[in-house]
Amino acid sequence: MSTLRQELIYATNNKALMLTDTNIYNDIHKQFEFKKQTFLADKILTSDEKTVVIRSLTGDYDLNKVRNNSGTKRICENCNKECLATLYCEYCVRNYLKENFSNWTSGNDDGFSKIYTAVWINGYYEEWDSEKKIIKRIKREGIQSIMIKVVPKTLENVESANQSWFKKHVVI
Repeated sequence: MSTLRQELIYATNNKALMLTDTNIYNDIHKQFEFKKQTFLADKILTSDEKTVVIRSLTGDYDLNKVRNNSGTKRICENCNKECLATLYCEYCVRNYLKENFSNWTSGNDDGFSKIYTAVWINGYYEEWDSEKKIIKRIKREGIQSIMIKVVPKTLENVESANQSWFKKHVVI
C-alpha cells in the first residue's frame, strides 16, 4: 500500500475519531458501530482498504470487550465456550499460551537477571542420606574427582519445595 493511501486511511480514522460524540456514543459498542459506519461510508477508500481498516477496528474493539468484560458473547467453534471477541476466542488463546509457556523466550540472550555458575568438584548428587545427613554423590570408577559446571537455583518459598525440585539440575 502506498504512503498516500496509508495517509488517507489515517485521515479517515482521525475523521471518525473526531466525529464521535461521546455524549451520544457513550460506550465502546456504540463507538465501534459509529466508526465502522464512518469508514464504510467513506468514498475515498477502496473496498480492500475498508476491509483492512474494519478488521483493525474490530481487533481494537475485541480487545476492549475482553478487557471490560462486556458485549455480546458468541460460542467458539473450537472450544464451545462463550467468548466476547469476534476475531479470536480469548479462551483458546489463553489455553494456547498456557500449553506453550515452557517454550516462551524473550529472544534476549543477555537475560534479565544475574546468572551464576558453580563447579561441583565431586560431581552432582544422587540422593540425600538422611542417616548420615549428607548428599550422596554419583561416583565413576577410575576418576578421583568429577568437576561439573552447574547453574544454581534459588528457592523463594522453602516450605513448598518438593523432591522433584531438588532432583533437577543443569549441566553446562
